[in-house]
Amino acid sequence: MVRTGDDVDISGALYALQTQLGLSTHFGGQTALAMQGKAHYLELSSQKVYLFGAKGENIPAWFLNHDWNTKVDYFSTKFLDSTLGLTDFQVKAFTIKISGPARAMLECLYLCPEKQDLIDCYQLMESLNNLRPKQVQELLENCSSVKVKRLFLYLAEKSGHSWFNHLQTEKIDMGKGKRSLVKNGVYIPKYKITVPEALENERSV
Repeated sequence: MVRTGDDVDISGALYALQTQLGLSTHFGGQTALAMQGKAHYLELSSQKVYLFGAKGENIPAWFLNHDWNTKVDYFSTKFLDSTLGLTDFQVKAFTIKISGPARAMLECLYLCPEKQDLIDCYQLMESLNNLRPKQVQELLENCSSVKVKRLFLYLAEKSGHSWFNHLQTEKIDMGKGKRSLVKNGVYIPKYKITVPEALENERSV
C-alpha cells in the first residue's frame, strides 16, 4: 500500500518484499558492491540494478511491472543459500538486506561470462582487500557452482589479497574436469579453467 503523494523508490519496494512478504530478494552483484563503496563507477541510480532471489520465490506483479526509472535485472538462483552472506544496509529511515561484499562478488561471477565481464570482475575483486576469511570460507563451502568457486579463488589469488592465504581451499569442493569460459583463452592448470588472455595478462595495481 502506498499513500497518496508518497514516492516509493525501488529500495522502499524491496523493504516491503523483505519485511511484509518475507522474500529473500535483495540487491546483489555490482549493485550491492556499489552501495558499499566497492564499485565507484556504478551508482544505485544508474541505468541498471541487479536483484537476486531464491529459486522458486514468486515476486509480486506490482513490483515487476512498475517503472522504477532504472532497468531491473532479476536473477532467481540456488547456487548459494539465500540466508548466507547478507548484510544490513541503511536506506533513509529503514534497513534492507543486501549482499555483503563476498556474496556480491560470487553473484557477479555467477553471471560470467554471459552477463558480466570477467575483467570487470577482476577489478571489483581488487577492491575487496578486507574480506573476512571465515565468511569467505563458509560461502565457498556452501556454493554449488564449480565455475563460481574456481573463478573466485583464481581472481582472489591474482589480486594478492592477504585473506586468501587464510582460506582452507582443501575443504572447498572444486569439482572435476575442466571449465572453459571462453574460446581460444588461456588455460589455468591450478583451477582448471580457461579465461580470456586479456584477463590473465592483467596485473594487480
